[in-house]
Amino acid sequence: MTPGCRNAGMPEYRQGGIPGCRNTGMPTGRNTGIPECRNTDTAAAGGKRKMNTGNQFKHYVWLVNALRKRRRLTLKELQELWVQDEVAEGNPLPRSSFNKYRDAIVDMFGLVIECDMTHHYYISNPGAIESDRTKQWQLSTLTAGLTLNDSSAIKDDIILEHVPAGYEFLPVIMQAIRQRRTITMSYQKFGCEPYTKAVDPYAVRLFRQRWYLLADNYERMAVYSLDRMLAASLTQQRFVRRAGFSAEQHFADYFGVVVDGTPMEHVVVRAYGKMANLLRTLPLHVSQRELESCEGHTDFALDIRPTIDFISELLSKTDGLDVLEPASLKARMRSILEEALKRNQ
Repeated sequence: MTPGCRNAGMPEYRQGGIPGCRNTGMPTGRNTGIPECRNTDTAAAGGKRKMNTGNQFKHYVWLVNALRKRRRLTLKELQELWVQDEVAEGNPLPRSSFNKYRDAIVDMFGLVIECDMTHHYYISNPGAIESDRTKQWQLSTLTAGLTLNDSSAIKDDIILEHVPAGYEFLPVIMQAIRQRRTITMSYQKFGCEPYTKAVDPYAVRLFRQRWYLLADNYERMAVYSLDRMLAASLTQQRFVRRAGFSAEQHFADYFGVVVDGTPMEHVVVRAYGKMANLLRTLPLHVSQRELESCEGHTDFALDIRPTIDFISELLSKTDGLDVLEPASLKARMRSILEEALKRNQ
């Protein structure tokens, strides 16, 4: 095992007995008497000001982003960047705190920070977050929120999109999903009278700055926009989830939250100029793939149910996008554009 490293080829919790390593084979948290071990002085740790949860999250997120951005860093390099970025108001990053943060990062994001033979730390399983959209969103949101919190002095230089109301119902809905409990909600569609209904919540989805609830309303699986909710409360009634149901699969063939049974289609679009790069970086659908790229245009194919929200997305890109297949989708878009042209003459 290499001195100063958490893991250098031996199982992490095997007795190494080497000064400077994270684990010497002695129970964690005891005073081992060995310099630079993970927890060498619990009294010193207890004498420090207790850190609030917000600061802890800030420290975890900073470490994850520093290693994702720079790939591999020694502890000294991390400590220098830590002070340079004023992560803890200019205070240093002790080795003991660094090791505690590593454990917390495993619990929070599932990311393991290891040490190689050259004493460089790195994230050994980056796929744990790259393949998990929930954790990606969690890290992205925490990064943005904590950065904004530290940027109050330049708040007038930060321009954000408006987020519709409704997110205040998320705690109740998430609790109901975890506990398999029916909720009673008051809901008002645009242009309609409010009504109250009991539903069994299955999942939530964030789409275009709006939160949506996918729930069984005892007639069908329905999608409700949280910004149209007037109230939501837990009931004592428990429900049994449909066997084998997957929220991911429920939306898989669709563009957004409109799930209406529209038949599947093989769609081919042609992108011109910069639109091709836009589609490469922001695909229209998970099934999107590039067919061929020629001078001036690129063709993409996707298998999707072309609902009205997908058609609206295509229409918003008509300055650099043509639909090649199917003919029925091409005709429908032409009809919508012709009607729009008449209204704007």
